[in-house]
This record gives sequence, C-alpha cells and structure tokens, in this order.
Amino acid sequence: MPSAAKVSKGSLLIAKPFLGDPNFERGVILMCEHNEQGSFGFVLNQTTDLFLGDVLDETIYQDIPLHLGGPVEKNTLHFIHRRPDLVVGGTEIMKDVYWGGDFENVKTLLNLNTLKQEDVMFFIGYSGWSGGQLDDEIKQDSWIISSTTSDFLFSTPAGNFWREILRNMGGEYRSIAHYPIDPRLN
Repeated sequence: MPSAAKVSKGSLLIAKPFLGDPNFERGVILMCEHNEQGSFGFVLNQTTDLFLGDVLDETIYQDIPLHLGGPVEKNTLHFIHRRPDLVVGGTEIMKDVYWGGDFENVKTLLNLNTLKQEDVMFFIGYSGWSGGQLDDEIKQDSWIISSTTSDFLFSTPAGNFWREILRNMGGEYRSIAHYPIDPRLN
C-alpha cells in the first residue's frame, strides 16, 4: 500500500528520510487510531535500555524490552499483542494485532511463560497528533503510508524495521531504504 493510500487504524507511518523531527528519525509508527479528533500510535523501532520489570513494582521473570512509543506522555505504559486467545480485552487495530487489554492478566501470563516475548510489545509513551495535524503532515509529504502483517511486525528486529519495510514495498521505496542518515557523509 504505497504513500497515496489513506492513513487508518492499522496503517504504518514510515518517516521519510529527511523528515527533520528527531523524535521520528527513521521511525515506523503503527497507527492505533485516526479520526477527526486526532491520531495516535506507537513507534515500533525505537528501543530503550529498559525492560518491563524495571518500571513495575512486581517482578516480571521474562526480560521484555521496552520501546519508546513516542514523545507524548513518556510516563505511560502501553502494549500491543497478537494473542487475543490469551489476553483478556484489547482492541483489534489490524488483522491479528491488538492494543491493550487486562494488564494484570498480561503480567500473570508473562510470568507463567504462557505469553511469549515474541507475541507482545511494550511501549513507554506514544505518538499523538491533534485533529487534522497528521493529515497536514501527510499533505506535506513527510510520511509514507503502508501496511504490514502481524508476523513481520513482531519478528522484525527494531533496528532493521524502517529499512526492511521499505525494501518489502519495492520500487522507489527500495531505493529510499538505502538513503544514508546524513547525506553529507555519502
């Protein structure tokens, strides 16, 4: 689904190489909501040095890495998963990907090793736009809009995500995937 597509829940926003916003440099955002009131999602490919257990009072036996979901409310914790058969609640945002759910249930499932690290992603903060703001950025050609699968989303390492999604799109996007971060160094 190339850039001419419209953004919607489940879309990926891929930062163009020269976006100019350090919060989203080479960022790929999974959109959880997009409507007239505003938009929000999570950056899939910005990691932190923290694990889930580092930000909770209770022990989590698995070392689940935390991603930086975006620059808004970095004191909040969010998650997406692909196990609605295990996680109670949650909102489907695309085929086989759900946002949120019963957090107490998730912690228990993680500690029982029933819910695996490859089936859940946790984020500190989120990416948000007021009504119309994201549409304006898209009109300014700041973002590429695409889609993905649950398997790609949960199995692609964060450090490779931006480049791999562009390569998979083919054509001109395959070329963009090879742009240097700083073209002056090319």
